[in-house]
Amino acid sequence: MEREVETGGGGSLPEGLGRAIRETAGDIAALLDGATDMAGPVPGLTWTVGETAAHLALANGLMADLASGQERLYGDGTPQSLAAANARSLAEFPERGAEPLAAMIVERAEAFLGAVERGVSHGTLVTPLGPMDRTVLASYLLTHMLGHGYDLARALRRPHMIDRTRVALCLPFLKTAMPRVANADAASGVTARYTLRVRGGEAFGVTFADGTVEVLPAPPERSDCTILTEPVTFLLIVLGRLGPWQAMARGGVLAWGRKPWLAPRFPTLFTAP
Repeated sequence: MEREVETGGGGSLPEGLGRAIRETAGDIAALLDGATDMAGPVPGLTWTVGETAAHLALANGLMADLASGQERLYGDGTPQSLAAANARSLAEFPERGAEPLAAMIVERAEAFLGAVERGVSHGTLVTPLGPMDRTVLASYLLTHMLGHGYDLARALRRPHMIDRTRVALCLPFLKTAMPRVANADAASGVTARYTLRVRGGEAFGVTFADGTVEVLPAPPERSDCTILTEPVTFLLIVLGRLGPWQAMARGGVLAWGRKPWLAPRFPTLFTAP
C-alpha cells in the first residue's frame, strides 16, 4: 500500500502521484512543442492532434473544477454519454493551437494539484464516472492524460510517457472504474474468477457472476485464470489501445490457471470510456 504524504495546505495524495501528474502534463506539453500539423489524424481516434490536445485541456480543467468542489455535469457515466459530452465541449471550444493548448494542459493540471493541496474539497466527489475521493480522482486525471498522451505520441511519432511507476499510480482509478465500465451484454451469464498481476507490482482479483462485476483487493480463492501483464501493456489493454491477442503475441501477457483460455476474453468484458 502506498504511503500517504502531505502535499501541503491540508491535502494529501499517495506518494509520487502529484509529481506524476505534473510531469505527465509537462511531457504532453513537450510533445506539442513544435508540432506544426495540428490537423493531422490520431491513430485509433476520430480526432485530430488539435482536437485531442483540446480535449486534454478541457478535461484537465474539468478535473480541477471537481477537485475545487464545483459541480460539473458531464454525461451519465456511459461511454455514449461521455462521447456526446466530449463532442459538445470540443464544438464549443475552438482553440487548436499547439502552444496555447500545451500551456492550458500544464496550467490546469497545476490548478488541480493546487485545489488538492489547499484541501478545499473533502469526502466524495461526483465525477463523469461516478463518486470518487480525491486520490481516485487524481489517479483518474493521470490515467486520462497518459491515455491521450500516448495517442498524441503515436500521432507525432515521438516516444510516449507511460512507464511502470505511472501505471502503478493509475491502479486506484482503474480498480474503481472497472465495475462501472463493464459491458453488461458481454458479461451477462459469465461466471469467472480472475487474478490480475501487474509485473513488479500488485495483484488483485476481478470476479464475474452473471453480469455482476466485483474488484477484490487480493486474488480470489480458487481463481480460474491468472493474468500476468507487463505494466505498460496492462494500461494499453485496459484503455483499449492494444488488443489482447497483440499483447500475447508480443510476450506482454502470460496466463495460467484452471481456465487459462479465459484470458483473451477479459478485456472484451469492458467498454473503455
